[in-house]
Amino acid sequence: MAAVLILLTFLLPLGAGAEKIIGGHEAKSHSRPYMAFVEFLDVKGKNNSCGGFLVKSSFVLTAAHCMGSAMRVTLGAHNISFPEKSQQIIPVAKAIPHPGFNNKTITNDIMLLKLERKALKTEYVRPLSLPCSEVHVKSGDVCSVAGWGRKARNGNLSKVLREVELTIQKDQECESRFPHRYNKDIEICVGDPKIKHASFSGDSGGPLLCNKAVAGIVSYGFKNGSAPRVFTRVSSFLSWIEEKMKHH
Repeated sequence: MAAVLILLTFLLPLGAGAEKIIGGHEAKSHSRPYMAFVEFLDVKGKNNSCGGFLVKSSFVLTAAHCMGSAMRVTLGAHNISFPEKSQQIIPVAKAIPHPGFNNKTITNDIMLLKLERKALKTEYVRPLSLPCSEVHVKSGDVCSVAGWGRKARNGNLSKVLREVELTIQKDQECESRFPHRYNKDIEICVGDPKIKHASFSGDSGGPLLCNKAVAGIVSYGFKNGSAPRVFTRVSSFLSWIEEKMKHH
């Protein structure tokens, strides 16, 4: 137990001041019209941010550890440092974290954000369709993730959307690095430890796309930004997502 507690001190959720794109490049402007920039006040009253993605005109999917107060979402953004004409800024009416979310182990790290009003669909703002069934990913598959997170451990958040390609790893890679924590049934192990490419601080909540389908959500990893990192497996929560969107 002591060893687990020591390990946890070196872990950080990928968006509570954690996830950012490392080793990637600037995304083509507005090439990911589903991307959402999520801002909120944390428990200390400090400004914080995460990624997320529009899955319906009034719902954004993100990570549960991105919960905060005074939440709002910016859609249609590429450069978040100034108000682009394409942007839609919408307050969050209700945050709906998964009831099984554990803030200590970052288990079931998924949350729906019900927006105060429906997003207007434009060429810059468009929902990302959820898969109808499980998205099968296997070690060796190359997927992509995007976000406005940090480019280096002590760097600033990126002003423009960045993206990086990441390789799916065997579950054993994360089981050995995150013992008693990683759950292959609801999580995906992502990022080659030999390559300095990863999501990092500020990228939490962003989507992992594999073969153009959303497979994961940026969740947690080591504070130094090293790979692999853990993503929430979206297909394990499809029934919960559909139920909550239907009743809210």
